[in-house]
Amino acid sequence: MNSKSSQQLRKKPKVKGPMDFFVTTHSENVLKGRKDRKDIFGACEKQLRDKTCKAIAKWFFDAGIPFYAATYDSFKGMLDAVAQYGMGFKPPSMHELRVPLLKSEVEEIDKLKEEHKKEWATKGCSIMSDGWRDSIASKDIVNFLVNSPKGSFFIKSMDVSNVVKDADLLFHMLDDMVEEVGEQNVIQVVTDNASNYVKAGRLLEAKRQHLYWTPCAAHCLDLMLEDIGKIPKVKNALKKCIFMNGYIYNHISLVNLMRKFTNQRNLHRPAVTRFATSFITLAQFHKQKSNLRKMVTSQEWNTSKWSKDVGGKKIATYFLQDTFWRNVLYALKLTGPLVKVLRIVDGEKKPPMGYIYEAMDRAKETISKSFGMKEEEYKEAFEFIDKRWNCQLHRPLHAAGYYLNPEIHYDNVENVECEEVMLGLYDCIGRIVPDVETQEKILLELDSFKNATGLFGHYMAIRQRKTKSPADWWSSYGSSTPDLKNFAIKVLSLTCSATGCERNWGVFQQLHSKKRNRLAQSRLNDMVYVKANRALERRYKRKDTIDPVLLREIDENNEWLLGRMEENSSDDEGDLVFEGDDLTWASVSRAAGANDPIYGTRGATRVARESMPSSSRVDKGKGPATTSTSKFSRRVEIVDDDEEDEEEDIGEDGDYLDDEDEYDAIDDDEDYDDDEL
Repeated sequence: MNSKSSQQLRKKPKVKGPMDFFVTTHSENVLKGRKDRKDIFGACEKQLRDKTCKAIAKWFFDAGIPFYAATYDSFKGMLDAVAQYGMGFKPPSMHELRVPLLKSEVEEIDKLKEEHKKEWATKGCSIMSDGWRDSIASKDIVNFLVNSPKGSFFIKSMDVSNVVKDADLLFHMLDDMVEEVGEQNVIQVVTDNASNYVKAGRLLEAKRQHLYWTPCAAHCLDLMLEDIGKIPKVKNALKKCIFMNGYIYNHISLVNLMRKFTNQRNLHRPAVTRFATSFITLAQFHKQKSNLRKMVTSQEWNTSKWSKDVGGKKIATYFLQDTFWRNVLYALKLTGPLVKVLRIVDGEKKPPMGYIYEAMDRAKETISKSFGMKEEEYKEAFEFIDKRWNCQLHRPLHAAGYYLNPEIHYDNVENVECEEVMLGLYDCIGRIVPDVETQEKILLELDSFKNATGLFGHYMAIRQRKTKSPADWWSSYGSSTPDLKNFAIKVLSLTCSATGCERNWGVFQQLHSKKRNRLAQSRLNDMVYVKANRALERRYKRKDTIDPVLLREIDENNEWLLGRMEENSSDDEGDLVFEGDDLTWASVSRAAGANDPIYGTRGATRVARESMPSSSRVDKGKGPATTSTSKFSRRVEIVDDDEEDEEEDIGEDGDYLDDEDEYDAIDDDEDYDDDEL
């Protein structure tokens, strides 16, 4: 009797039925119902989790899976699904993963593609050609994506090693992509700015009369930063920062010491492009200026081996040198606004076409204001900027977007109606809208937009000019001018750059690494198709939208405006080292001899010799020099050799090796805090 009752009291095993396929309980809700969990497992709770985590970690190690894979939402979703299934779950076999499950995921991505196609048909789209070189396999690879307000969609990846140098072959490749996407949907094709792509783009525009070829804005801006990096003061600051960054990050104990003084912050900051990474890292040095100085004057530093090492002495001298920090500030005043423009053109959810024109104007104004309108300070940089802007980045689509952006249009009527802007607008109307009758309607409807009549003058439309994205604003308030509305939405929904592809090149390298049988190649194509588009979808869902007010940050919140470029002193040499004490960093710098030349330059040698007593000077042919003078002369000769070595171009690959290595090691699809880099 007792055994029978105990069997009745025994909990029946959970039986899974058809409804379990349709109903999935969130893990949080499941745990809420387990109030007795602690009572059941007690002290074993931690041990059970540790055991499970070790099993997962072993799988990561055995398979060689990157650690950042644990940050994916799909990783947590997988574990939740297994936990909810319960004991006895049979994992998928290799065949299931690479055949039926992969096929199922491809079908899911195809459904997503159909949703994107609807957006392409209604709002137009941009074909993006994002190229890169696999240095190991010596191959040139191009990824083709299509961008619209719904985000970017990966189409395919191609090996173009035999095509990339031939403009005619590139043209046919781009033309085939337009045909595949549908010419009626394509408004622009965005590619690299290399000369072969420029020629191919012109051939494409000649054949396809109703679309534009547009150079990548991010690449143009990166070239501007590269050009500015050749200015002597900027070059000097970059070379020193590159040396210090490399020296610090090549020694773990020194990294730990640095992070102790910088509140666990890193100095290196990977960014969208190579040279943006360099200048953002430069900004991190400037931000941590006081902490870095405290580090090299601390007791820990003085008792460490770094204070006695040649490289350590060098970085300590740089950190205490006011001329170095003046050069850093000079470089940041020139490049800070351009880096902010680069962030705008890399936007995902709110396309930047309506902002790029105004953003470049504001960037130049900000640079000139930061130098107190002293043209000699920024003239050379402006020559570099204008050269790139006028020949590569100044396009009709940019002018049309500038005119049609309500945030800008109503505040800058005189500027938006200048000849070059109007020429760009009319050129776009004639090229994007093939029907002459529709063109005439658009030209008539422009007056309503210009004079803010109809819905354009509604108080809500006025209020949301600066708070709503330009394309959304037209969608909400452009109904009284339907043809102009459709045209404006197409222009303002366009991207400006081809940087939208996820740069996790490992899969693409595998795709083009060697010959395979047809079945294996097809499977690998499917894997790339699935991985790339899932990554792009994650990026679109996670990416913060660009606030239209972001334009204000270019000038009003430019942190480099806070400092003043002085001739003989750094911007904060008068700052106190310790509160309540009268010791300044200028005093520390002088005491440490940081402002004395590390090397005896030719100029310094001449000045030193002129200041010597006549009896101490070395006259050729008039007897041997004194011992002290001979040593001084030998030191100068050695230093001159070092100086010549130091004049190497900062654009050399070796100089930026640390930047690119760390950048490539990070999955661009993910956002990282300083602590995670």
